[in-house]
Amino acid sequence: MPTKSAKILLTGLPGCGKTSAVMKIISSLECEKVAGFYTQEIRENRTRKGFGWKRLDGAGGILAHVDVKSRFKVGRYGVDIAGFEKDVVPVLDAEQTDTELFVIDEIGKMEMLSVPFREAVWEALESGERVLGTIMLHSNPLADEIKRHPGVTVIPVTRENHTEVMARLLGWLKKVEKS
Repeated sequence: MPTKSAKILLTGLPGCGKTSAVMKIISSLECEKVAGFYTQEIRENRTRKGFGWKRLDGAGGILAHVDVKSRFKVGRYGVDIAGFEKDVVPVLDAEQTDTELFVIDEIGKMEMLSVPFREAVWEALESGERVLGTIMLHSNPLADEIKRHPGVTVIPVTRENHTEVMARLLGWLKKVEKS
């Protein structure tokens, strides 16, 4: 059973239900001291054009898009690092945010182009607060280092087990909320 300050990172192939599980879990919690963000695809006429971010307070923006001109690229997507650092990274600051749970969806290739983001993730992992996040499945030196952090529990998610994983994590988080 994870501890009161556990750091849980879900990993799995794209489309397996990681973000859906995270969103269902946080919408079921009674805790108001939750801070963080999640990412989502931007589609136009059924074609993926990029990725957006949305903070849990409702603010949102573009993380990467085929039309973004940037020196930072992942595949065909230009990544808006400046916007991400200005609008998302501050909500992960454990010293500036009154939170009991950080939600970080996702720790992926695009997000990790930002040095301040990588530092904020590391600080959240070092904090006494809980972390619920998603992290890329494939090997990457930075992601692998995060996965090896002594306080981190990495849980593989598949289309077959995502409902079970979500229920187990929700039960744990609700139990921690009451203690």
